[in-house]
Amino acid sequence: MPETVTQPDRLTRFFFWGNLFCQIGIIVTGGVVRLTKSGLGCTSWPGCEPGQFLPVYHPESGLHPFIEAGNRALTGVLVIFAVGLLAMSLLRLKHKGKGFLLLSCVPLILTFVQAIIGMVTVIYHLHPGLVAPHFIVSPILVAFSAVLVYRLYEGDGQRRRLYPAAIYFLYAALAAAGFIVIFLGTVVTGSGPHSGDATRASRLPFDPRTVAWLHADAVMLFMGLLVGVLAILYIIRAQRPAKQAAWLLVALSLVQGAIGYGQYFLGLPELLVGMHLLGAGLFAALIAYLGAALYTWRQ
Repeated sequence: MPETVTQPDRLTRFFFWGNLFCQIGIIVTGGVVRLTKSGLGCTSWPGCEPGQFLPVYHPESGLHPFIEAGNRALTGVLVIFAVGLLAMSLLRLKHKGKGFLLLSCVPLILTFVQAIIGMVTVIYHLHPGLVAPHFIVSPILVAFSAVLVYRLYEGDGQRRRLYPAAIYFLYAALAAAGFIVIFLGTVVTGSGPHSGDATRASRLPFDPRTVAWLHADAVMLFMGLLVGVLAILYIIRAQRPAKQAAWLLVALSLVQGAIGYGQYFLGLPELLVGMHLLGAGLFAALIAYLGAALYTWRQ
C-alpha cells in the first residue's frame, strides 16, 4: 500500500510558505532599492547613519533612507521565518529525518550570509563586484526554500529516484543553465544604468549590449534543455507534479523573455526591471521545484 503522508499543521505551513514568499519578496525590495537609487540612502550598517539607527527625513536625501531601511527590515522578517521554519522542523518534523533537518538550517545560515554581504556592500559604497554576489545569494535561498516546501508535503523515507538516469543528467544541465541565466542577468544589470546609487553610476566594466545578448543566448540554451526535459517527462509518463512544474517553467520563461526584450528595446524602464526581478525569484523556485519532483521520499 502507498504511504499515507501526514499533512503539516497550519503553523508549520505558515513558516515554510512565509519563508519562501519573503525570500522572493526581498529580491523585489532589493530591486526597488536599486531602481530608486536608494542603495546608499543609509550610509552605515546596521544603523542607517553613524549613531542613528532609524532613518530620518532630509530634503536632500528624500525617501532614499526609508527605502533602504525598509529593505533591511525585511531581512529581520526573513530571520524570523527562518528561525520559525527551523523550530518547526525540530519540534514537529523530526520524522522526516536528518537530511530534512539539515536542509531546514540553510535559510537561516544563508540569510545571515546575505546580511554580511549587504554590510560589506554598504561599507564599500555599492561596489558592483559586491552587489552582484549580494543578489545571487537570494535565488539560491529561494531554491532551497522551494525544495523545503515540496518536502513538507512529501513522505518521510529515504530519497528515491522515480525515473531513468537520463532525465537527471538533463535536469542537471537545465539547472546549471538556469543559474547561468540568473548570473548573466545580474551582470547585465550591473553593466547598465541602475547602479543603485543616486550620486554615482558604479558599473561593471562590460558593454551592456554584449552581455545582454549573452544573457539572451543563455536563455535560449535553457529553453532548449527545458523542451528536452518536458519531452522526456511525457515519454516516460512522469507523474503530474514534474510535468506541472515543467509547464509552469515554460510559461514563466516565455513571460520573462517578453519582459527581457521589452527592457532591452525600451531602455530599461524601472517597472519592467522590477517585474523581471520578481520573475527571477519565481524562476529559481520553479527550477528547484521541478528537481524535487523527480524524486520521492515515500516508502
